[in-house]
Amino acid sequence: MRNEGKHIVEFLQCIFAQDYPADRMEVIVSDGGSDDNTPQAVTEYAKRHPNLRLVHNPGRIVPTGLNLALAVAKGEIIVRVDGHTIIDQDYVRRCVEALERTGAANVGGRMDAVGKGPFGSAVAAATSSPFGVGGARFHYSDREEWVDTVYMGAWPRRIFDEIGLFDEELVRDQDDEFNYRLREHGGKILLSPNIKSKYTNRSSPRALWKQYFQYGFWKVRVLQKHPRQMRLRQFVPPSFVLSLLIVLGLWFLVPKGWIGIVAVGGGYIVANLAASVLTASRSGRRHLPLLPSVFAILHVSYGLGFLVGLVRFWKRWGDKVGSVPRLQTKSDVRS
Repeated sequence: MRNEGKHIVEFLQCIFAQDYPADRMEVIVSDGGSDDNTPQAVTEYAKRHPNLRLVHNPGRIVPTGLNLALAVAKGEIIVRVDGHTIIDQDYVRRCVEALERTGAANVGGRMDAVGKGPFGSAVAAATSSPFGVGGARFHYSDREEWVDTVYMGAWPRRIFDEIGLFDEELVRDQDDEFNYRLREHGGKILLSPNIKSKYTNRSSPRALWKQYFQYGFWKVRVLQKHPRQMRLRQFVPPSFVLSLLIVLGLWFLVPKGWIGIVAVGGGYIVANLAASVLTASRSGRRHLPLLPSVFAILHVSYGLGFLVGLVRFWKRWGDKVGSVPRLQTKSDVRS
């Protein structure tokens, strides 16, 4: 996490309210250079909870933060919990039980999105629908099933000994890359609706655009490293944006180029409006005015980010090397 001073106490309270035995659990907070009171709040909280530890993440990105925490973790099972997320009281216990019951290499639950304000609430509704996020089932599935990825995750520690840590090249999408390596080594990933958490999603158009642009941008490096990891759903947004750019270009070059704009843009508008009406009927009619713009931001930002990534990384198609450290105790981790 980074700059979570307004929420860190609530976050820690839900961690320490777990019904899992407290003497069998350690809590490691990885802070990415917060310039608010987050580190001080964690340090103060640790005075009452000796099994709480703070590590500093100078890399300021998720994979370096995760890897630093993993380097000092002592437990046989690793449970990841991200900032902006509040987990249910039985979250840890449910993760441990699912791992032991199924033999899965990674387990996780559905990401129940919660938004702040009208736009944030519409984002929560959009990202909980197949039209918004494709086949990423952890956004909306309510049944236990084997999947290709889950939200956050919980693993036996031995998994990191076997396949390494998170790829520190990837600012985003490091979980997708890691889960592909896990599946490539024969591991299975379980989505369980009994593992519950609430995630506070982005609540402004700008923040949402930046988030999904980065998802698309870094997905290109995942594609270059693991072509078989990709799913058809992940190519739909960039294909749509590319088609839109092409027909916009033809509009200026061809006498009847406007037909292409009507076909591509009109087709998307119809699909978007239909999905917005359907989503609003399930999540609440109040979301309907904002849902079309939210869907458009999700799709266009991801698609454009992917296309920009293709240009940015066009020379790296033969470069499958990432930055995946091996798991070892790091004596230089500051606490």
